[in-house]
Amino acid sequence: ARNIWMGTFHSIFARILRYESEKLGYPSNFTIYDTADSKSLLKSIIKGQGLDDKIYKPSIVFNRISGAKNNLISPEAYLENPEVRAADEASGKPKLGELYKEYALRCFKAGAMDFDDLLYKTNVLFRDFPDALHKYQHRFNYLLVDEYQDTNFAQYLIVKKLAAVHENICVVGDDAQSIYSFRGANIQNILNFRRDYPDYVRFKLEQNYRSTKTIVNAANSVIDRNKDQIKKEVWTDNEEGEAIHLMRAATDNEEGRLVAQAIFETKMQKQIRDSDFAILYRTNAQSRSMEESLRKLNIPYKIFGGLSFYQRKEIKDLLSYFRLICNPKDEEALKRVINYPSRGIGQTTVDKIILCARGNGTSLWEVIKEPALFGLPINKGTAAKLLNFTNLIQRFTLSMRTSSAYDLGHEVAKTTGILKELYNDKSPEGVSRYENIQELLNGIKDFSERQVESGLEDSLSDFLMDVALLTDADQTDESEEYVSLMTIHAAKGLEFPYVFIVGLEENLFPSQLSLNTREDLEEERRLFYVALTRAEKRATLSMANTRYRWGNLIYCEPSRFIEEVGEQFMKFPSNWNREENNIGDLGFGGGWDNDWTGNRNSGRTEAPKRRKAPKNQTIPRGIPKNLKKIDPSKSSGPTAITLEGIEIGAEVEHARFGKGKIVNLEGKAPDTKATIFFPGSGKKVLLLKFAKLKVLS
Repeated sequence: ARNIWMGTFHSIFARILRYESEKLGYPSNFTIYDTADSKSLLKSIIKGQGLDDKIYKPSIVFNRISGAKNNLISPEAYLENPEVRAADEASGKPKLGELYKEYALRCFKAGAMDFDDLLYKTNVLFRDFPDALHKYQHRFNYLLVDEYQDTNFAQYLIVKKLAAVHENICVVGDDAQSIYSFRGANIQNILNFRRDYPDYVRFKLEQNYRSTKTIVNAANSVIDRNKDQIKKEVWTDNEEGEAIHLMRAATDNEEGRLVAQAIFETKMQKQIRDSDFAILYRTNAQSRSMEESLRKLNIPYKIFGGLSFYQRKEIKDLLSYFRLICNPKDEEALKRVINYPSRGIGQTTVDKIILCARGNGTSLWEVIKEPALFGLPINKGTAAKLLNFTNLIQRFTLSMRTSSAYDLGHEVAKTTGILKELYNDKSPEGVSRYENIQELLNGIKDFSERQVESGLEDSLSDFLMDVALLTDADQTDESEEYVSLMTIHAAKGLEFPYVFIVGLEENLFPSQLSLNTREDLEEERRLFYVALTRAEKRATLSMANTRYRWGNLIYCEPSRFIEEVGEQFMKFPSNWNREENNIGDLGFGGGWDNDWTGNRNSGRTEAPKRRKAPKNQTIPRGIPKNLKKIDPSKSSGPTAITLEGIEIGAEVEHARFGKGKIVNLEGKAPDTKATIFFPGSGKKVLLLKFAKLKVLS
């Protein structure tokens, strides 16, 4: 065992490269740059070439170079490829090739390789030095590669070359769990193994030791729809288990509340731990509504693979703008945003401002508002930049008097350049940050709607107070008892007794970006398969009928994956229309069946049929969220409310909270307030002129 080479691709290849470094012109003690080192070098190169770092962001350039290396494209080949050049010009970054070439040269001169070089340079070594390839082909008589479904082109080619002489190669993997194409993984590597090695022998490991029969068979019914796969019949000796539950909520916030309530009730009824639960979502931005709902029920949770929503950099940046607008003397907020996005106010200037403020016994804001008065030692150019910044903040502060929290919040995100900066970053991290900002604005919109419906003030300062109360519990909890929240990608390899897979809506899961090709859609289906098979005892799927997108309420169509789960494995909620799969009742009672704990037997319902509805349909304000047009000539169903129809004990319906009963009335028209008990949301005090209630006949 001592002589076995065992490790990751990068560690094994780094070892080979240290032995053979002189062949490539590197010292044996070459440095390995991490991502931060690489981006720092690129920042220096971009600045040295006089390029705009807002266009040529180091992270974007780094991802482009990384993609080229993983596809074994040299700087020279990159520059000579007309299609690549055309793509760079179309993206507004025609100098990417020159940056790649200079970056490679600077790394070489520094005796350094980045992580991608460990794959790229090993391929170069085996291509240009046959003696080195021969040496390692005969050193490694046998090769074992784990997680083969996640290998990229560069890794595949090295393995193929090393195994070419003896062909004693064993690969282990599950094509149904190939979910990392965004990192360069290619499922064809495992699917085409039999083409590369015609004399191969396949061993199918089909027994599942984790999940119930229901979960295993449901997952099989979904993945069977993929064309590109190695067919297998996964089975288990475990118990039959509970049906897969489906929850349907009126909104994404209601979805979070239902999930949190389900966790709380299951924990109490079954006397189990918080750590038995996991909430899985497609994008990090979805964590907001889940986090807020868990906090309200004092359920401890932990975000894996990322930060809590309100602790993410981009969220804290925008919230700092809000804080500064509400309170210009907030020094921590000012220091955070005075040069973000970059406006040419460097740290040296900030240090001068701090010293000047301390010396004059005043705030940083007063100094930058009147730098000459306080003797701030800056030139005219810097003074002009400070003036532009203070004018910007003062303009926003004035808008607070007339703008709603959402309108002002969106204007701040847009005018400051935060939205543009994040939108232009097309890396996976950049896309996630952009989605997080969108979700924050969605949360503000929902807050604005709730404030208006309740007859309360709708301002940015009120929103900040709301957030402060929510995030006060964001302290480090050393306890091992918590609900786990993570993206499905981060959940691969993990398992939990009770799993909630949330946001099962078309264009969210499956992602809108995956609907262009069959291959992309099949990867989304594999991702759903991975999510479902994380559950040991019970899996719960959930969706929202509506979500906010940039201030507009959008109708959400149920995910096709819900339909693809065999009906015999599902337990549908009472508000699931079996014939047309329309929205139906939006109240709590229909969103989560009273028998969701599985304590009582209930009959199965038919599988949902695919609804042929327009994608992402915007719901104008004032139209009921169930999208049903009401014919005034018909007397059945809800009728338009009048003040005469309002009385204590009356049953009414609200677009957001569903059905409820009036328990109290106070005030005179038009400022009458009604206290209404909604089974799913508790008591709500609503101002009737804004509530848009409907009395139930």
